[in-house]
Amino acid sequence: MTRDLTEITVIGGDETGLIARTTTVLFERGVNIEDLDQAVREGVFRMTMRVDATGLETSRDELRRTLADLGRELDVEVQVRFPSDRTARRVALLVTKETHAPEELLEAEANGELVDGDADVEIPVVIGNRGDLRGLAERYDKPFYDVGDGNGSPDEDRLLDLLAEYDVDLVVLARYMRILSPEVVFRYEGRIINVHPSLLPAFPGAQAYRQAKEAGVRIAGVTAHYVTTDLDQGPTIAQRAFDVPDGADVETIKRRGQPLEAEVLLEAVRLHLADAVTIHKGRVHLRSEFGSESGDEVDAGATTTAGSTTAANAGADTIADVQLGLPEPAREANPESPVDGEPLAEDPVDAPTPSDD
Repeated sequence: MTRDLTEITVIGGDETGLIARTTTVLFERGVNIEDLDQAVREGVFRMTMRVDATGLETSRDELRRTLADLGRELDVEVQVRFPSDRTARRVALLVTKETHAPEELLEAEANGELVDGDADVEIPVVIGNRGDLRGLAERYDKPFYDVGDGNGSPDEDRLLDLLAEYDVDLVVLARYMRILSPEVVFRYEGRIINVHPSLLPAFPGAQAYRQAKEAGVRIAGVTAHYVTTDLDQGPTIAQRAFDVPDGADVETIKRRGQPLEAEVLLEAVRLHLADAVTIHKGRVHLRSEFGSESGDEVDAGATTTAGSTTAANAGADTIADVQLGLPEPAREANPESPVDGEPLAEDPVDAPTPSDD
């Protein structure tokens, strides 16, 4: 996501001429399209455009009205998000039964650790597909909504209504144990973060710790990633790994993994809120002003591009010690040689010639 570009998303049925008519509206008003992506999943069409509206020849309100009118005519929903619409960050937590991940985020907000500085960030709502974590939300004075049907199946229309009501910018799946439909994902693409209990792409789907045990792995881990319509295949933000003892059962593996689930999810949310990461061609990258080319280190004194200076300044201290993968001691413990094609010694000794004896 690029903060100094305006994002326009169209969602609905795949109507003939929809793309041409939408792009024509933009062209006629001096808007330059920088990127356009479209997809259809389960009969739902989504088109996302990132546009440069600095040359807009009308008001923002008029552009919104025109696109809304076109949407009603074509029976699609059109969302317009200017850079200034994203200065405040409102984070919704989606939960099921497990407490460790949502509690880590709620505690971080309570302690002012989601971001530093004057950035306007809050968790205004907790939404569950079951009612188990109502008490946790109330302990942190958060409104809680159970959108499940009693069996855990969520009412996604109600979910979308709540996300709109609370003007949510980022959706965090804090061990939310349901797959979001394209109706939700398309509306918040690039703004939904999940934590999965494996080192993706290994062991996607349900019961990842059990999959790890049955595979007999010696190292397991967890992954924070952006959500797409392809299950557990969204762009990876950060990962953590841990050792699996010989003969460990599933419960032992889970107890080792859950603290890291909470840690890596918080890390990913902080990076997103600090505007330190961007998605390009299906991969997450640290912005150059925040990190090195290797992506291992982050410059805590960096600032970001025009339109997001506040986020950069507020997030600089937050991401100073960012860990995207292995911690430094583990990296230092990894051997650097041998490497194919590179001799172990600078001047290798010639092998002795066999004697005639």
